[in-house]
Amino acid sequence: MTSTAAAKPGRKKNAGKPDNSPLPAQAVSARPMAGDIIYERILTSIMEHRLTPGTKLVEEKLAGIFNVNRTRVREVLARLSHEGLITTIPNRGAFIASPTPSEARAIFAARRLIEPALLRHLCEHTHPEHIAQLRAHVAQEAQAREANDRRAIIRLSGEFHIRIADMVDNPVMSKMMRELASLTCLIIVLYDSPTVPACTHDEHGDIIDAIAAGRVEQAVASMIEHLNHIEAVLDMSAPPSEEEDLEAVLGVIQV
Repeated sequence: MTSTAAAKPGRKKNAGKPDNSPLPAQAVSARPMAGDIIYERILTSIMEHRLTPGTKLVEEKLAGIFNVNRTRVREVLARLSHEGLITTIPNRGAFIASPTPSEARAIFAARRLIEPALLRHLCEHTHPEHIAQLRAHVAQEAQAREANDRRAIIRLSGEFHIRIADMVDNPVMSKMMRELASLTCLIIVLYDSPTVPACTHDEHGDIIDAIAAGRVEQAVASMIEHLNHIEAVLDMSAPPSEEEDLEAVLGVIQV
């Protein structure tokens, strides 16, 4: 007698075993998505001070630059708006955010709460490769300073803090730190004193030394002093923003 179960279409012999094949969304995410590429390009341009506060992000122009439709651009702009990096004004469009002095102080206050907690965790769970990666990063910062590459200096300075968050291996904290670092870059663009550097070359090194030695409180104190120093040298007056050429800043790429 033939089993009716065997006759059912689509039934596999190993139906009881877990299917480890990727879901459709996972399969798609195996390659970079156009929206992710656009997001990262805009984010990097913010961190390198090439897109400055007040710059208008025109949907049609962005679609042409990245060779995508405007729907994809709107998705990226919505993501950036959710993170506070752009401001959308009805009937006017989307603009790179211009944090007010009070917003800037709130961002630094948030960092003084979050980053000590990240350091405490890292000091308790650090590995030699963590220290090696951080020292290599600081070496890149030194090279950028020698070359007087201000854009690279600012981007690498922000990425140092993101690296620490990534080492804690908490995606939520990494996302928060990336957003705070990007917002800090906007603040530095707006309020950086032209005669005083916002980040000195040895402060990151002091933090690494404390982590490597397992001196938790010293690492925390060095981080707070570092953040206080950046905030203290900023001139909290609002300079006029300048319109940037999006195509010149972001470049023409195919996605």
